[in-house]
Amino acid sequence: QVQLVESGGGLVQAGGSLRLSCAASGSTFSNYAMGWFRQAPGKEREFVAAISWSGAVTYYADSVKGRFTISRDNAKNTLYLQMNSLKPEDTAVYYCAADLKFRRVVVPTTPDQYDYWGQGTQVTVSS
Repeated sequence: QVQLVESGGGLVQAGGSLRLSCAASGSTFSNYAMGWFRQAPGKEREFVAAISWSGAVTYYADSVKGRFTISRDNAKNTLYLQMNSLKPEDTAVYYCAADLKFRRVVVPTTPDQYDYWGQGTQVTVSS
């Protein structure tokens, strides 16, 4: 059992920045890959970024590449998403997710590959 709690969402103007955090508990955080997804009203949940268990490998959706950075602090059991140059189309509920396959080589990028989800945090970007 893993508990994930996101924080850091809010309202920001276009061009601004936010840093999301995801605190994990209940399992050995450093052994599994993590991901960020988002879901806008009326749309399906979409991949944003993912990171391997060690932090050495990261993947990004094309829409956020160069603007967002995913990172993790295994000593603090925390996942981060630094979001810069935010756009109105980034408005969504952001979810962190955990893939509990032990030290998986391939970092998953689709929702069905993740085992646990947080409750989400709202990010709203005004134009």
